Amino acid sequence: MAAVAPSGVSQKRLSILERKSAWWCVALLIAILFGITNLPWHLDDYDQAKQAFTSFEIVNEGHWLHQHTPNEKVATKPPLVGWLSALTYSVTRSWEIAWRLPSLAGAITLLIVLARAAHGAYGAAAGLLTMGAFGLNLLSPRLATLVRTDMPLALVVFLLGLNVWRKIRDREPWQTRDRLIMFVLLTAAMLIKGPIVYAFLLPGIVAFQWWKRGSDAGVNAWCGWWPWIASLAIFLVWVMAGVAWVPGFYEQVVLREFVGRFGETVHRPQPIYFYFPHLIHKFALWSILLLAIAVVASRQAKVRNSRGESSGAGALKSPFGFPPETVWLICWSVGGLVAMSLIPSKRVDRIFPVVPPLCLLVAAQFAHLTQEVDLAARVRRWSAVALIFACFFTSAYALQRMITSHRADDAALVCFGATVRQQAKANRWQYEVIGGKEEGLLLYLRRLRFVKPAVAAERWKARTLDAVVAPAEEIPRLMNEMPGLLPSGAEASVTINGQVRRYVLLAR
Repeated sequence: MAAVAPSGVSQKRLSILERKSAWWCVALLIAILFGITNLPWHLDDYDQAKQAFTSFEIVNEGHWLHQHTPNEKVATKPPLVGWLSALTYSVTRSWEIAWRLPSLAGAITLLIVLARAAHGAYGAAAGLLTMGAFGLNLLSPRLATLVRTDMPLALVVFLLGLNVWRKIRDREPWQTRDRLIMFVLLTAAMLIKGPIVYAFLLPGIVAFQWWKRGSDAGVNAWCGWWPWIASLAIFLVWVMAGVAWVPGFYEQVVLREFVGRFGETVHRPQPIYFYFPHLIHKFALWSILLLAIAVVASRQAKVRNSRGESSGAGALKSPFGFPPETVWLICWSVGGLVAMSLIPSKRVDRIFPVVPPLCLLVAAQFAHLTQEVDLAARVRRWSAVALIFACFFTSAYALQRMITSHRADDAALVCFGATVRQQAKANRWQYEVIGGKEEGLLLYLRRLRFVKPAVAAERWKARTLDAVVAPAEEIPRLMNEMPGLLPSGAEASVTINGQVRRYVLLAR
């Protein structure tokens, strides 16, 4: 039920959150932040080159099921996002668009779905707050154009949890069509990042089912076993095919990537509390607003209980007086946070799928407390201040990132790659890349693999090679082994962890 403004509440303050002009201004700002936060675009951090290379290999070598990394190791992620990038490239013929569109489209879709769900359930003001919570934090704009799987996974996980939320809210039983939708979404999640989808949903489902045990209120978060088992079976078919057909798949993917995440020897482990402070920081100011409203809701529930007020016989009750669909949002987000915290291997962006349910929880808490006459004005005031401050806070973050990246010349290798390709086309050169530490360099130069200096020297002498791109420290050796090789004047450097690495184009 949409929140209704109680009598005595200032209509002027209500209109700030419900005005269409505010909605469009916030939506436009978020769209701009999604597009510019990672400028200038490059592939030199956060394993972006590994993800980008999957679609590059699909298009150039037709490896649709299992791909490799630029250094010829086995790619550890299932291929769905790579398929999307490859199909995008077939339409746009632009790798920059193809690599980044899956994340950007996922971010925009999540924004729209979240805003519509909150608006339909809780009203226009709640919809605006939900949109602001998702778009105006330190995680969403950063991940919106990164060449990674985090945003597509978050979209699919949210659609799964949203189906559960709607079933609980509408008190509807699960039908065959609903289970089929869950199966399709679970399969998509499996083919994006594997069974990690279980960690984001199953703990919340178990917690909610335990909370509503013994009740006949007609709410059920569990859709049945077969969608979960059937989607896992499809993922296991992909794994078994890799083990059978791809050399090194078992060691690099099964043992190191999957099993290794649960140990403390392969990947760098982090303490169990690692995600909580990072989530408070990255999701500010909304995390602070959520905690503040939770405290107020708890106090209000105690006041109501002291007055002997009740929700009625047979109704589901929660410590904060929230309805079942809000309890599901709490179980969903907290369950995912706890499950991910128990896995020793951690990185901040991996917790991102808990952010969308937290955004919807902002709307639910706002709608719940604005129905209390003595709290409505205060909650609206807090929410409006949080929205306005978040606009400036996130914009300053995006601007700071852009300025820092520009000063560091993070796009140097991107521009260098474009220059090399242009010169090679003009001079009709056959060129290769000598192995370096920058995996993105292969993609900037549109090459499938690095070559060893000895191989380059053989091809040079056979005159099947006209130019090479090489690290600066390899130049003396290459000029000694490849007579007539000279620097062309095109070069670029990139700084990684304080270390400068320089690359040079050499030609006949």
